Amino acid sequence: MKMKAMLQEEYGEAEDVLRLGEIDRPEIEDDQVLIRVHAAGVDRGVWHFMAGVPYPVRIAGFGVRAPKTPVRGREVAGVVESVGADVTRFQPGDEVYGIAEGSFAEYAGAREKKLAAKPTNVTFEQAAASPISALTALQGVRDRGRVKPGQKVLIIGASGGVGTFAVQIAKTFGAEVTGVCSTKKVDLVRSIGADHIIDYTLDDFADGKQRYDVILDTGGNTSIRRLRRALTPHGTLVIVGGETDGRWLGGIDRSLRAHMLSPFVGQKLGTFLASEDSADLIVLGELIQSGKVTPAIDKTFPLSEVPAAINYMRDGHARGKVAIRL
Repeated sequence: MKMKAMLQEEYGEAEDVLRLGEIDRPEIEDDQVLIRVHAAGVDRGVWHFMAGVPYPVRIAGFGVRAPKTPVRGREVAGVVESVGADVTRFQPGDEVYGIAEGSFAEYAGAREKKLAAKPTNVTFEQAAASPISALTALQGVRDRGRVKPGQKVLIIGASGGVGTFAVQIAKTFGAEVTGVCSTKKVDLVRSIGADHIIDYTLDDFADGKQRYDVILDTGGNTSIRRLRRALTPHGTLVIVGGETDGRWLGGIDRSLRAHMLSPFVGQKLGTFLASEDSADLIVLGELIQSGKVTPAIDKTFPLSEVPAAINYMRDGHARGKVAIRL
């Protein structure tokens, strides 16, 4: 059977390489679930996989000359349509959220181990905006930052997809949270519970007046030297992404420098790759269900406007996350 999907045959910018078309529904394997997609999230990785930069993205298995998979999108929320023979946790009709390959489509296949039950107190759009961004925030705060009650935590990029989750999750761990954002996004960061806000257009978080036990830099490009200036002598820096125009490294070089410097200084400097597993999706679901964490959605676009949604996110306009509604 056919389905509508946002298709891509070559690397490039959204308006040049994405087109709405029809393709066969995914055929699921024994450990997979077929999801009737109700919503999909637009995370930063979507742009990287679409544009094919930095180039190591292609070498990592996504296709050297052209994308291996024709449908973009990974964050998903929807209703189980059918399950593979080895699936035990879900059955048709269940509402789920998680990570799938090709969620910008009417149907998507996902591994059972990358799905969890959708929290009942949020919309499909909010659930779909959570998996990758919130997993990254949770593991950055809990596992890499090891945030403890009473610590001072700085979130750079607090109004972004990962940042809005990181602020809320750090608060659940009992931290005193300062968020860094632009003037037009101050109200959002305040509304999600930040104790203090630094408007980077007016003030410098690295001016030496305040030092932090943990800094999460979510997709910034601040130098390691300046970041260290804002850390306590034994503080922890967690770099989450990093955006430059470099086609080969694209900001990865900053993370590499942090790793190389870390053994020689008192501060812990580094980055990580988020683990995509159902155990932490369940933890996130519980945080969302309890009201301790609320996904922040800026705008929702229909499937036909995926290119506009990606560009809106890429250009830094989003306050929180952008979602696709089907």
